[in-house]
Amino acid sequence: MHAELYTDGVEEITVGGSIVRVDLVSLSPTERDANNAPKRVFCQRLIFSVESFANSVEVMQKALKGLVEAGVIRRNEPRSAAADSVQAEGSQANQNTARSPNVSTNFR
Repeated sequence: MHAELYTDGVEEITVGGSIVRVDLVSLSPTERDANNAPKRVFCQRLIFSVESFANSVEVMQKALKGLVEAGVIRRNEPRSAAADSVQAEGSQANQNTARSPNVSTNFR
């Protein structure tokens, strides 16, 4: 059996020379933020060469496209700045109450 790793998202990507470091995070089972949502805590680092990172991004983009085409993920259309300022107050409140705090921020 191969070891598996679960992550709730990517916190930071750092490029140094020909190396790319991707810091993965998980939602803490014990630590909470000011809104009582689980804190994102560092759990693992992936280290790539620049070439392998670029290839990985291409593979993930293809996977994302397949998920969108299958209807598993719905992409949000970009909104204008005027629409954002008018709807920001109401939609943020609705979004915060409609989503579970355990949903990955990668899909918000």
